[in-house]
Amino acid sequence: MTDASTRGLAVHWFLPTGGDSRDVMPGIDSVSRAPDVGYLAQIAQACEGLGFDGLLTPCGTGCEDAWITTAALLAVTRRIKFLVAFRPTLLTPTLAAQMASTYQRVSGGRLLVNIVTGAEQSELARFGVWDDKETRYERTGEFLAIMRAAWADDPIDFDGQHYKVSGATTRIAPKPVPRIYFGGASDAAERVAAEHVDVYLVWGEPPDLLTPRIAKMRQLARERSREVTLGVRFHVIARPTSEQAWQVADELLAGMSPEAITAAQIDFAKTQSVGQARMAALHKGDDSDLVVYPNIWAGIGLVRGGVGTAIVGNYEEVADRICEYRELGFDEFILSGYPHLEEAYWFGEGVMPILRGRGLLPPLESESSPIFSFR
Repeated sequence: MTDASTRGLAVHWFLPTGGDSRDVMPGIDSVSRAPDVGYLAQIAQACEGLGFDGLLTPCGTGCEDAWITTAALLAVTRRIKFLVAFRPTLLTPTLAAQMASTYQRVSGGRLLVNIVTGAEQSELARFGVWDDKETRYERTGEFLAIMRAAWADDPIDFDGQHYKVSGATTRIAPKPVPRIYFGGASDAAERVAAEHVDVYLVWGEPPDLLTPRIAKMRQLARERSREVTLGVRFHVIARPTSEQAWQVADELLAGMSPEAITAAQIDFAKTQSVGQARMAALHKGDDSDLVVYPNIWAGIGLVRGGVGTAIVGNYEEVADRICEYRELGFDEFILSGYPHLEEAYWFGEGVMPILRGRGLLPPLESESSPIFSFR
């Protein structure tokens, strides 16, 4: 399959290492799926067969470790990449460089790394991290500078405000060097992205809210004589008809109790995350006005932290929205759905052929075509 860097559009899926369900907020009557290797392998193999580029794996105490889980899936896949998320405050930059370098050789070049600086203080406290937000982003910038330099052939020294290393290197420089993904809506996050990362990620918002952020990031990168690829994160509900897709959205909404919505909004109001505050502002806790742009539904954000918007519609409508966001400047899309196995098939069999027909994705490799269908 042609690499995303040469064809201009990459479509990734999400690996639910915290568990999966048909509901955004599983209740008493919900059937939840444990994130064991067997189930995650089904998702990974399905996405590989459908032609997805990679799988984003989250990090935190609410999910299984991303490095170990994805390494276990290497043996049952052959092409798909793993976008491994980790917090830079929990590793030394040289150790992270060594882990990534080893992973790249073991996987045959299938590693992408997602740097996650932001988190709620309660999550960071579990790991003994008490730095303020500005400090964490300063540390992230130095971390990325050292990690990237340690991937080169020659050892490097670094003496910064937060890290001091001598002769940082790895056994063998990774080939290819893993692409670095990173997200954050604060000024501090944007500075780090412009200086150090390959792909800057945002959560799905209406175009009018994202346009100034795109312009700002491009300007920040130009000031540093760099270019940064842009990526966007959405959930997706794609069906043969619009009515079917919106019925699924209605069913997800029906599974959210008023108590759960209220509790989530209280929690979101305390957040230090600029991105999370932007997600909450799309709906303000009101479940009566959740369509914030054509085919963009903010219902998931009523109860779920992180990205709270979904692209909802028939296959053509979903493809149209993806094309519209690509015209804005987004070349990478990280998508997910409930449950992730079935929704990967709905999107992969319904929308991706349309994108291929429009010349945005290469032909599907016949030897990796999906065997099973849930449609």
